[in-house]
Amino acid sequence: MRICMKVQMSGTRNGQPWPPVGKAVDLPTGEALHLVASGIAEEVAETETATPPKAEVSSPEPAEVAEVPEATKRAPAQARKPRPAKGDSVKE
Repeated sequence: MRICMKVQMSGTRNGQPWPPVGKAVDLPTGEALHLVASGIAEEVAETETATPPKAEVSSPEPAEVAEVPEATKRAPAQARKPRPAKGDSVKE
């Protein structure tokens, strides 16, 4: 059974040091269940080694460019007179 260590264990197991916190180790089922039940380790799902699917890449469609009709075009700024604002005095 594969488990992931939640705490650092001191000493060795079969002459090998215990794996560090966050690392997985394969142990016999009885021993692994004992460590999981005591909160020292947690069971590792078998799908942990799966690779994520590749991202799909697409390019956006080009935007349509439309010409503004002549009737809706604005006059140049120097040709327009500014409108009086509310409260302005207007000389005629």
